[in-house]
Amino acid sequence: MKVLKFGGTSVGSAENIKTLLRLVGEEKQKNSPVVVLSAMSGVTNLLTDMAEKAERGEDYDAHLKEIEAKHFAVIRTLLPAAAQNPVFTRLKIFFNELEDLLQAVTNLRELSLQTKDQIISYGERCSTFMISHIASQSLGNALYVNGSELIKTDSNFGQAKVDTELTEMLINNFYQENKDKVLFVTGFIASNSAGRVTTLGRGGSDYTAAVCGAALNAEEIEIWTDVNGMMTADPRIVKKAFSLPELSYTEAMELSYFGAKVIYPPTMIPAFMKKIPIVIKNTFEPDFGGTYIKSDVKPSSLPIKGISSIDHISIINLTGSGMVGKAGFSGRLFSLLSREQINVVLITQSSSEHSITFAVKPTDASQAISLIKKEFELELDAKKLELPEVENNLAVLAIVGENMKRTPGMSGRLFNALGRNGINVRAIAQGSSEYNISVIINKDDLSKAVNAVHDAFFTDLKRTLNVFCLGTGNIGKTLFNQLKEQMPFLAANNDLQVKVTGISNTRKMIFNADGLSLENWETELDANGEKADLAGFVAKMKALNLPNCVFVDNTAAEAPIAFYQGIFESSISVVTCNKKGNSADYAQYKSFKDTARKFGVDFYYETNVGAGLPIIRTLRELMMSGDKVARIEAILSGTISYIFNNFKGEAGFYETVKEAQELGYTEPDPRDDLNGKDFMRKMLILARDAGYPLEASDVKIDNILPEACLNAATVEDFYSELKSNAAYFENLKNTAANDGKVLRYIGKLEDGNVEISLQMVDDSHPFYMLSGSDNIISFTTDRYKSRPLVVKGPGAGAEVTAAGVFADIINVGTLNN
Repeated sequence: MKVLKFGGTSVGSAENIKTLLRLVGEEKQKNSPVVVLSAMSGVTNLLTDMAEKAERGEDYDAHLKEIEAKHFAVIRTLLPAAAQNPVFTRLKIFFNELEDLLQAVTNLRELSLQTKDQIISYGERCSTFMISHIASQSLGNALYVNGSELIKTDSNFGQAKVDTELTEMLINNFYQENKDKVLFVTGFIASNSAGRVTTLGRGGSDYTAAVCGAALNAEEIEIWTDVNGMMTADPRIVKKAFSLPELSYTEAMELSYFGAKVIYPPTMIPAFMKKIPIVIKNTFEPDFGGTYIKSDVKPSSLPIKGISSIDHISIINLTGSGMVGKAGFSGRLFSLLSREQINVVLITQSSSEHSITFAVKPTDASQAISLIKKEFELELDAKKLELPEVENNLAVLAIVGENMKRTPGMSGRLFNALGRNGINVRAIAQGSSEYNISVIINKDDLSKAVNAVHDAFFTDLKRTLNVFCLGTGNIGKTLFNQLKEQMPFLAANNDLQVKVTGISNTRKMIFNADGLSLENWETELDANGEKADLAGFVAKMKALNLPNCVFVDNTAAEAPIAFYQGIFESSISVVTCNKKGNSADYAQYKSFKDTARKFGVDFYYETNVGAGLPIIRTLRELMMSGDKVARIEAILSGTISYIFNNFKGEAGFYETVKEAQELGYTEPDPRDDLNGKDFMRKMLILARDAGYPLEASDVKIDNILPEACLNAATVEDFYSELKSNAAYFENLKNTAANDGKVLRYIGKLEDGNVEISLQMVDDSHPFYMLSGSDNIISFTTDRYKSRPLVVKGPGAGAEVTAAGVFADIINVGTLNN
């Protein structure tokens, strides 16, 4: 059998409760589970607030009515009228008891921990009683179980310790008597030997589930929450964070201790003792595998398992000669804090024994300072100790993973990522187990730090590069010239050496493990190169087995894309201006991204969208910094940009298109540009990078041209149709001009939808003043709401495209190093 625990969001609404019951019903078909429930989301906070209001003599009626309404609304929705009264009656009794307790607190103006436990216990009691009765309608034998009758603890109210032997006996006896029923157990609450209600502290409902699972030797303990398991980092901070399929108990405890709120450390102890797997599942995505926490995890290729953080922390610094060589000083200090229930998150001490730094919750800092001053009054008066100093507005960041043990370079990579981003480390701690390195940093730097460290450990960027270039056309030649000119600068200023180790075009290919000369590469390729063979070029690149390789695709061909997957799997990064790979099936795009991440290499393609314009990089950095993109608008076709920038005044559409072709802005058949397909590919790549799993068929394209123009048999016929439809285009131009507007062919991404359409925009729009063949893109985000972030400039041409490829290559060598 299994124990299933559902958190506050899972029981937070009628709709969510229906999902919960469906999941329980599916499990019941295999074996009747034990179901542990939390209070409805927000209720525990309301109960706590009510208790504190009562202590202050303030009115709490509004909160009480809110809790009642929350429960009663669910009952009316999910129970037939005939079955409602018994549940209403019992809940009303609970609420009357709660009101009496609160009135007593108001009268006494005193709120003991014992009374507070009693008050907040009603959250779990109400939700569990209600849901058990709703469940009985569909599941049959459903039984409400007050957990305080089965789980016995000491009298440490607020953080009670379980009497394991007695509790397991009670749970087992009760389960054996009710094996034919689905037991719905209140989480979080227990009772002492006198029968007074106690609570199990932070994550107490998870703890209840673990205690029940251990007592019954369950097959699994499933923790159903609102996220897809435990992730490499907080997804609210790191948009790239991904779910971990499995963790060891130690790894999960370390991550949880340092802020990963999916599960709490005490929860795992009963399961750990009996080696019962804990599975973190998402109630709202039940088909997702989730995260298994168990003892027999498979070896992982990830350098670390995750990055955890606590975003509010204070540190206290204690210095002075009175600590040097003083036996028992640390014991005296930390015993003092322990007696007063002040939890110390992190400790570090200088080897000279002259200073101790430790971290506590900000709410405990003032009390800790007062206790230290009182305890060490004599030492302070004698100047053997300096007055303790407290530093606030700090945060803890921790990297965790069993692979860290005896793996060189872990701390170096961590501190390098922080240092490059200007993040100052206030304190450092590493346990002897080597499963965790923790640092204390400024709270304002936390988002930047977690993103930087995540990239450093999950994207293996290099500093010394061996570059293999495919394609020697205009872009390839220009790139080699730029590399040749910039190599001294890179060596002097970036401590980076770029060696072009292989070159291939459609005719010949050449290799040199020591680097090819960019002064005479064309001569050497023609004279000494072997016959070109794409598969052979890739195979040779792999066989050379050089460190820090980058495959650069400067072509527009389909053939190289088929090799990307194997290149990634050989731990070689890819830089490409070839947009066909990223704009094909989404599965291929995702596979490229996932494989690159899995093998610790990079996949850069800035030039896929805007040649040398920093469009993809801007989008990525906005998302990395925690910004949320609301809308992207863009003109990403130099050809179409030129046509509509010049289609004004007396100019006709036919003449404008003809001129664009004569200037070399269009393909031989202008319809290859005007049909919007190339524009569509660029918008599709942007949408995918913004996190939307779209296919080309999802992009809505409004035709610029009438059907007769698109369907013309030849280019000449196309131009004839343009002349025949001159009135159509003139009408568009004049309508826009009469309204003080201009025509622009604009792509837009909003709410996961992409459309490309011909629009009329006025001078308030950032695209109004566009000229020549420039591209432009605007990002409207949470931070750039009233005035979008705009990137504008040349979107085509060998110089700017090569510069974009160049920048991507350098980024492989320098980012996160």
